[in-house]
Amino acid sequence: MKKFNSESLIDLAAYSNPVSSIFEQPQCAKDWEEYILTEEQITSFKKDGFVSGIKIMSEEQVDKLNNELLRLQSLNEEEKGLFYHYESNESENPDKVLFHAIGAWRITPGFHDLFWSPAYRMAAYQLLGQSFRLFHDQLFCKPARHGGVVAWHQDYSYWTFTKPMHHLTCWIGLDDANEENGCLYFVPGSHKWGLLPITGLAGDMNAVKEILDKDQLISFENKVANVLPKGYASFHHPLTMHGSYENSSARPRRAVVLNAMNYKTLGNTEGYNRIDALKSFPDMHQDTLLDSRYFPLLFDGDKELGFLGREIPRVDADELYDRSL
Repeated sequence: MKKFNSESLIDLAAYSNPVSSIFEQPQCAKDWEEYILTEEQITSFKKDGFVSGIKIMSEEQVDKLNNELLRLQSLNEEEKGLFYHYESNESENPDKVLFHAIGAWRITPGFHDLFWSPAYRMAAYQLLGQSFRLFHDQLFCKPARHGGVVAWHQDYSYWTFTKPMHHLTCWIGLDDANEENGCLYFVPGSHKWGLLPITGLAGDMNAVKEILDKDQLISFENKVANVLPKGYASFHHPLTMHGSYENSSARPRRAVVLNAMNYKTLGNTEGYNRIDALKSFPDMHQDTLLDSRYFPLLFDGDKELGFLGREIPRVDADELYDRSL
């Protein structure tokens, strides 16, 4: 297996497989069994639009990624050029800080190989209901005492440059996350609301209330905190309403987000009204299959699981993911 110098500048998008030994890979179908989500977890995801408490990494693995993160937060301009988006501070509040970057998987071995974590891939396969590709990753980091917000939003409202709407978001804590240091919150059942307008990502937390109807506002008050130890993950539907409040605690709140998509996803960029935001992204031409090296196949269910795949609980993709959007 190829070894990489963590200080060298290599575009790891050239490698559609793990490039390090940080995550041990299953060698046969039976090796996947320890990572399978239960029927109850699948049912909870279908009902609420999210499921939480899934272990993806050990503390040692988290420590390795946090060491890589230190480097990623102090890059030169050439190194930043491999990112699709890089903002040392995206907060709209001048007194707060929100580090947000897209594309870490192209830079360091740990963040690259995280997409090939067996626990992640198994859960994503079950929750998408089909084989899937890498879409992109995100880093969201809130420093202690003055960490900014990530305002309430639906992920797919930002991703309509792809089709169909068959995506899945995995949020993994690189620190213990709770209400004090700005953990994620979800609105249960909000994935059934349909697609809503964008109201901003790093500004007013309450802006979303302006677009919600009476029933949605009532449901919004039932939001739940996604409290997680580091190394654990939550997965949510592309229409699930979620956000995270500021971090005024003495602890940082760092997280990595893995975004996956159906293996047959197409570009839908024609007429996309935020096309400037895609200037650093890979080509995604209208009605063209997204299958370049920037969107590698992460899991082929038939190949990986064989007959075991018939016994694994998973969502009905046609039921859960609205193909008309």
